Amino acid sequence: MSLPKAGLVITPSTARATLDTIVQADRRGVPMLWSITLATLPDPMTLLAAAAVQTGQIGLGTAIVQTYPRNPVVLAMQAAAIDGLAPGRFRLGIGPGSPRPMEGIYGATYGKPLPHLREYVAALRGLLWEGAAHVEGLTVRVHAELPNGVQPPRVPIILSALRPLSFRLAGELADGAVSWIAPVPYLLKAALPAMRGGAAKADRPTPRLIAHVPVALSEDRAQVHSASRARFGFYARLPFYIAMFAEAGFPVPGDGTLPDALLDELIVRGLPVQVEARLRAILDGGIDEVMVTVVPVVDEAAENAATARILAAIG
Repeated sequence: MSLPKAGLVITPSTARATLDTIVQADRRGVPMLWSITLATLPDPMTLLAAAAVQTGQIGLGTAIVQTYPRNPVVLAMQAAAIDGLAPGRFRLGIGPGSPRPMEGIYGATYGKPLPHLREYVAALRGLLWEGAAHVEGLTVRVHAELPNGVQPPRVPIILSALRPLSFRLAGELADGAVSWIAPVPYLLKAALPAMRGGAAKADRPTPRLIAHVPVALSEDRAQVHSASRARFGFYARLPFYIAMFAEAGFPVPGDGTLPDALLDELIVRGLPVQVEARLRAILDGGIDEVMVTVVPVVDEAAENAATARILAAIG
């Protein structure tokens, strides 16, 4: 399958409702579906496997599966299973997550995420692309090979990235990088050059830069800001994101609220025709792919349907 330019982000709810959402998105012509992972919500790898056999066209991806709770051999074999059910339609997005949930919920030792990711990707790449993984690292120690005659599925590996060093790592090792609530100008000025530098170091083409873009189908600035703070406000209390916002030129004030100027830059808002034009401009400006989260303002069902039509039109 050719790589899409636009996709939809969903947060799993119940297994049945999530599967219905994915099937509906496929019928509406949405090119790509990305599922996030939260510790106590239904597992996206299981849900995407179920969706793989009930959909025909839509691309399926994770954005992201956290690495610390899952052995890379187990995750690689889950990815291979989904690819076998939906050949060429699955992309595996991974990342270390944040220290608080990784340590507090899973009891993992967070440590240094970038060296950990380097080891983890080596294991995934070995199994999914070369058929064997032999990694003896500080956080990843695996030795596994696919059975004789089994071809590696070559599932694309996408890394979550927030600051330039993580984008550089993605440029060096992965098939793409995915952002999360990062302003597009920051991605173009900081993330893309870092990815190009990592790719040059590894003597390989620069992989895809996938920008997470929240969308609100409303012209009411105050309502959009209110809905966006309800959806994303807690990121203003996370140190890694506070640092990224400051680097992007939007320091978080002492009261821990997302600044109006940041929301104006971050959220694509307006009527459907305005939103589509803005998303196309983002793509024309140097971003390879947009990954859209709908921020409901008035009528969630109608806004979801309208967003699906926009994404289908962009392709």
